[in-house]
Amino acid sequence: MPKVLISDKLSETAVAILKDRGLDVDFRPGLPAEELIQILGDYDGLAIRSATKVTAEVIDAIRGSALKVIGRAGIGVDNVDLAAATGAGIVVMNTPYGNAVTTAEHAITLMLSLSRMIPAAHHSTVAGKWEKSAFVGTEVTGKTLGLVGCGNIGSIVADRAQGLKMKVIAYDPFLTPERAKTLGVEKMELDELLGRADFVTLHTPLTDQTRNIIDAGAMMKMKKGARLINCARGGLVDEVALRGALETGHLAGAAMDVFVEEPARENILFDAPNLIVTPHLGASTLEAQEKVALQVAEQMANFLLTGAVENALNMPSMTAEEAPVLMPYMALGRKLGSFLGQVTRDTVKAVKVEFDGHASSLNREPVMASVLAGLMEPVMAAANIVNAATLASSRGIEVSAVTHDRPCDYQTLIRLTVTHDGGERSIAGTLVAGDMPRIVDVQGIPVESDFPARLLYIRNYDKPGFIGDLGSLCGERGINIATFHLGRREAGGEAICLVEIDSEPDDGFMDALKTLPQVVRVDRLAFDAA
Repeated sequence: MPKVLISDKLSETAVAILKDRGLDVDFRPGLPAEELIQILGDYDGLAIRSATKVTAEVIDAIRGSALKVIGRAGIGVDNVDLAAATGAGIVVMNTPYGNAVTTAEHAITLMLSLSRMIPAAHHSTVAGKWEKSAFVGTEVTGKTLGLVGCGNIGSIVADRAQGLKMKVIAYDPFLTPERAKTLGVEKMELDELLGRADFVTLHTPLTDQTRNIIDAGAMMKMKKGARLINCARGGLVDEVALRGALETGHLAGAAMDVFVEEPARENILFDAPNLIVTPHLGASTLEAQEKVALQVAEQMANFLLTGAVENALNMPSMTAEEAPVLMPYMALGRKLGSFLGQVTRDTVKAVKVEFDGHASSLNREPVMASVLAGLMEPVMAAANIVNAATLASSRGIEVSAVTHDRPCDYQTLIRLTVTHDGGERSIAGTLVAGDMPRIVDVQGIPVESDFPARLLYIRNYDKPGFIGDLGSLCGERGINIATFHLGRREAGGEAICLVEIDSEPDDGFMDALKTLPQVVRVDRLAFDAA
């Protein structure tokens, strides 16, 4: 009988589900890390919320034990070392959609509280001041709400705001015009949104691209008197800059449910004027807590009893027989997607994956999911091989797969083409030595390269002097070239250069590289070892 340890507070109904399905359940919330390490290896599954920290130390201590699955009741898995769990062969599941309505409602609640200064008015009134003239608010009716991120939660916020007779505008690189029309929102670039919105609310994950997306410069682009709400993730807003914008009165108010450091017992914002703060309450309703607990219990029971995989962050849906064959192709697909995801800045409208040679006989779904996950990860940290198709669909991205029965230059080949507002981008790859992903074509130009940790992608004109200038610049800046791959359409025409480098280039080097003669575009790309 599979055994499950519940180390955080979970509803009694969730515990009952696990027991009714025939699992042996121990309910021991609040275990210290030392005791968790001592006993965890005896269990097949671990059910948690946010309190239990499943660190790399914990996972290393029980590596090779009975533990097969970690189920997180909620969307965030910041308290689980996903890389360590994956390396140890432990499936990590979450419940990504159970708290969407609750979080959206909290954002709306904070917006209304800001517009009428409810917390400050409350404290003034209970102090016996009766300061009616000090709390003249503003209506939300007819105002413009700007969504930074219009996925699952953002679209719910849009619907609720429209019920309040607000105009809704949105910035989201993955939101297509067709999906925006369906939602009744106007899609635009971030700078335009900031200049038009009376209220700006954030609903995007925290990634390298979105960190401090609302910094001092962005705040100055916001309308004077606008208000900012963040119920998404700490780190999206520059907290020091926000305090300054509130103190100068450039922003009329801000509401923060999340902070860079949590628990936020101290924060530079806490005594700022016209500020509302809550302790990460976005998902804290009875309904949401119950919903995610029941979902994780069902998912873990299904996995442990039948092998079914639902909402896994590190494992595709596939049979045991398929896994050894599919995994190298999934790695190739993910890296191809990551390449185009890192270089595509326009709105993605369509994704096409073509399978040639041996690849044409595959179960395509896990590979397709891997491609989409790689494509969206650079701007959506929550994207994974399980939810990638749903995320693409929610943004109106058309996804297609084509299997070719035709002669091919390679024994096996996968080609990815992304259609975006500015045209198309494509990349093709194969497997060498059976399981090693390799690029063989970019934008129709033959060029071969691995997927190294650090790669410069350079589009240039095939003219004398380019390679010498590039080498000289790298030498001046102490950047060592590990491998160099060059392809061109024709002599003197468009060329592509893929350069593996041994150290991370700084912004100064990248700026200098862009000024070299013959250079059209430069991107720095990163690929993990998986």
